[in-house]
Amino acid sequence: MKTKEIAGSLMAQDLTFGIVISRFNDLFTQQLLRGALDCFQRHGTKDDAVTVVWVPGSLEIPLAIQKLAQTGKFHALVALGVVIQGATSHAGLINSQVARALTQIALQANVPVIDGVVAAESLEQAIERSGSKSGNRGWTAALSAIEMASLLKKM
Repeated sequence: MKTKEIAGSLMAQDLTFGIVISRFNDLFTQQLLRGALDCFQRHGTKDDAVTVVWVPGSLEIPLAIQKLAQTGKFHALVALGVVIQGATSHAGLINSQVARALTQIALQANVPVIDGVVAAESLEQAIERSGSKSGNRGWTAALSAIEMASLLKKM
């Protein structure tokens, strides 16, 4: 049986992206941003094709993502932040609310929204996921954004 297969590519030269990034824990989020921008550059994104928006914390990311999605100017959006578990359950609440909101925005706006918010249980985990042993979540989020934007363009 013949089937038709659609897959996204990893070439981003004709795509535009928005990144919303949390200023809270900026020791880590700066590294996530560097990783994302490096990925976009290495995959052919033009210099003026990425817009970066800073917000105070991860809980503020969904509203800014939604505002960017409403402009219709972006092929994909990336959310970057770092939430580190403390002595209370506050981090878990933030992570689940942000993830839920980002998914909802993507479905409503019909724009890929990539959740690159690091949910870490310790400083060590935050370090590892921001460019150390476990790679850079900013890079992988940008790569997912490229592939999804390309895929949706083909569909």
